[in-house]
Amino acid sequence: MAVTAGMVKELRELTGAGMMDCKKALSETDGNMDAAIEYLRKNGEAKAVKKAGRIAAEGLVMAEVKDDKTAAIVEVNSETDFVAKNAEFQSFVKAVTEQAMATEAKDMDAFMAEAWVEDSSKTVHEALTEKIAVIGEKLNIRRFEKIVSDGCIVAYIHGGGRIGVLVEADTDVVNDEIRTCLKNVAMQVAAMSPKYVSRDEVSQEFMDHEKEILLAQAKTENPDKPENIIEKMIIGRLNKEMKEICLLDQVYVQDSDLTVAKYVAKVAKENNANVTVKKFVRFETGEGIEKKVDDFAAEVAAQAGM
Repeated sequence: MAVTAGMVKELRELTGAGMMDCKKALSETDGNMDAAIEYLRKNGEAKAVKKAGRIAAEGLVMAEVKDDKTAAIVEVNSETDFVAKNAEFQSFVKAVTEQAMATEAKDMDAFMAEAWVEDSSKTVHEALTEKIAVIGEKLNIRRFEKIVSDGCIVAYIHGGGRIGVLVEADTDVVNDEIRTCLKNVAMQVAAMSPKYVSRDEVSQEFMDHEKEILLAQAKTENPDKPENIIEKMIIGRLNKEMKEICLLDQVYVQDSDLTVAKYVAKVAKENNANVTVKKFVRFETGEGIEKKVDDFAAEVAAQAGM
C-alpha cells in the first residue's frame, strides 16, 4: 500500500513520533495503522506512544537573547501545570531554547531531527521521548522561532512563562533607553495581542474581506441610509479595527495620550536615534489547543455504573 502524507500525519498525531519514523513504520507495515503503532512501540517509542492520546496544553514559553542580535523563543507543552512548574521540566525547556538559539532548522521536522544540544549522540526527538519517560506525562515541543538581527531584539516573558514575546527593531542606537522602550513594546504585544506590526503588513485581500463583512453589517443595521453614508461608516469601522490589530496604531497602554508608534518615535528622538519596529513574535502557552475538562463527578458515576 502506498503511504500518503495523510497517513503519516494521522500516525504522528496518534503517537507523537517523528515524521520520518512514522513514514518508515507505515512502509514497514504496508500502511497498517495498528501495526505501525506497534512497530514504533517495539522500536523504543513505547512510553511516548502510551501517552500520545493525552492533551498537552500546559507548559512554558521561554526566550533567550544574545548580544541584542540573536534571539529564540520556544513553547514546550506538558499535560499539567504541576509539571510545568517542575525544575526538571523547566531545565528541559531551557535546553530546548538553547537548541533553538543554535538551530539552522526552518521547520519543526528539521528541528526535531537535529542533534540534541546536550548530547549529540541523540536527536531532539529522542531527547524528548526520554524526558517523557522520566517525567511520566505527554510532553510536546510545539514551536520555536529564531531571529537574527542587525538592530536590536528584546524578550519579555509574562506570567512565569504563560506568554512570551520577542520584538525586533532596526535602530542605529542601542542603549538602555532603547532596550527599555522595546521591552515596553513587547509588554504591549503580550497584553494586547496585535496581529500585525503596521498597516503595511495587512494584505489587500484581508482589507477587502473585512470591508465586505462591514458593508453587510452596516446595511443590516442601517437599511435606510444612503450608499455614501454607508461608505463613510465602513471606512470609520475599518480604521477602528486597524487600530486594534496593528501594533503601531494601538493606544500605548502606559500612556493613553500616545499610540505605540508615537511612543517609539518619542524615545527615538530623545536618544537621537532612528528606530523602526520591524517584527514581533508572540507565543501563548496552549494557544489554540483544545483543553480537556475533567468532570470528576461524571467519571466516578461512570466507574460505578450509574
